Amino acid sequence: MPEKRIKSAEDLSQAFGVSRETLERLITYEALLQRWQKTINLVAPATLTDAWHRHFADSAQIAALIPGSAKSLVDIGSGAGFPGLVLAIMLAERGLRVTLIESDNRKSAFLREVARHVRVAVDIRIGRIENHATRVNLPAAEVVTSRALAPLPRLFGLAHPLMAAGSLGLFPKGREAAAEISEARETWSFDAELTPSVTDPDARIVQVRDLRPSA
Repeated sequence: MPEKRIKSAEDLSQAFGVSRETLERLITYEALLQRWQKTINLVAPATLTDAWHRHFADSAQIAALIPGSAKSLVDIGSGAGFPGLVLAIMLAERGLRVTLIESDNRKSAFLREVARHVRVAVDIRIGRIENHATRVNLPAAEVVTSRALAPLPRLFGLAHPLMAAGSLGLFPKGREAAAEISEARETWSFDAELTPSVTDPDARIVQVRDLRPSA
């Protein structure tokens, strides 16, 4: 795991031990992000020059938390594909079935373009996760991820319909992670574990199991 700032594809490769093929896919992804950002606001402009650390490494670290037996992952509010599309690329050889849910048509088009260029199969669904039409025929996922979409109390409401017994939620959060967990416990019952982020000393990845509404 990185002990220094990830400034390039090579830094990321050394930090996470990715294969050459995976690295080439991520390089293609980053180039497309830079190109599309000129016309579509995919990520905060201030983070673009630090994309390898702020977006790619921040997403890549989640791969280590996904059980080796997992076969399906749903990423809610995928945006520019962080973390869902990065995880699909990182774990392509594992046969993980990844579904990306994004309501913005232009961002969805970007996700399709990246997936096509890097030759990674993902299911991209355009629509809001709150809508039944978005979730129709989507089986419960073994892993659900989401980054920077909503505070945990609301995020749990969006993720719960996608999670079955034994499903794992992986939600990167900032310095307010513990406070969000406390607030969520007012309406939700769950087991939670906080994993320190390797890209931000103040951030945590919230691992959630046994999520259910409080009685």
